[in-house]
Amino acid sequence: MSLHRGRVLILAGSDSGGGAGVQADIKAVTMMGGFAATAITAITVQNTLGVHGVHPLPLELIAAQARAVLEDIGTDAVKTGMLGSVEVVETVAALLDEADAPAVVDPVMVAKGGHPLLPDAAVDAVKRLMIPRAALLTPNAPEAEALTGLAVRDIDGQRRAGEALLAMGARAVLMKGGHVDGPTVIDLLMTADGETVLEAERIDTRHTHGTGGTLASACAAGLALGRPLEVAVAEAWAYVGEAIRRAPGLGGGHGPLDHGWPVRG
Repeated sequence: MSLHRGRVLILAGSDSGGGAGVQADIKAVTMMGGFAATAITAITVQNTLGVHGVHPLPLELIAAQARAVLEDIGTDAVKTGMLGSVEVVETVAALLDEADAPAVVDPVMVAKGGHPLLPDAAVDAVKRLMIPRAALLTPNAPEAEALTGLAVRDIDGQRRAGEALLAMGARAVLMKGGHVDGPTVIDLLMTADGETVLEAERIDTRHTHGTGGTLASACAAGLALGRPLEVAVAEAWAYVGEAIRRAPGLGGGHGPLDHGWPVRG
């Protein structure tokens, strides 16, 4: 029986630039009061200017990392990020069953700079294997469109896609609105019981690298600490908003957030 000790097992790719991937995930979980462990799925060569190389790890190594954590430390929640192939999706889906903890699934498909991180063949595997295992699915508008075939251009599109993803088996969906035009950004947390609207003025900045993974990891930390879903998401959403506002302005492209702002007050 879990005592909600804040343990989060992260299955995602490594980002050498530190703004996204497991590096961002670890920072977010730590800042939200949780304990992060990882099973790295791929090593990427990237910085704020883009992804310059992707090197997947062997399936048996991905599984061995996760099982080493589960057999000793255990976990209260799992967060998934970049998976990269059908075979990795299949491996991670099996690991989610072994973990027997709520999974926050960030269906990473394209890097901030436009580099594809999930081949088309793997999208169907995400639909079949990851969405039904998601306690919380966190797609942005392009990802939701790829998963549902529905246009997501406004809040009505967000709502329709969210309903479709719930029908595909996700227990909750956080429909992110950063890619939807407008002066405000609206995220919709949708469950079978209704929806919660999270709205804020759009921040005019290019420093948003790793935003989606950071938000998903912060949500996972809240769930791992025993927060109700709505509370975990609201706290994560507020944390990421401030991290964007305080972005340090690093690099010449899509720069990272200020993950560590809570320690500076």
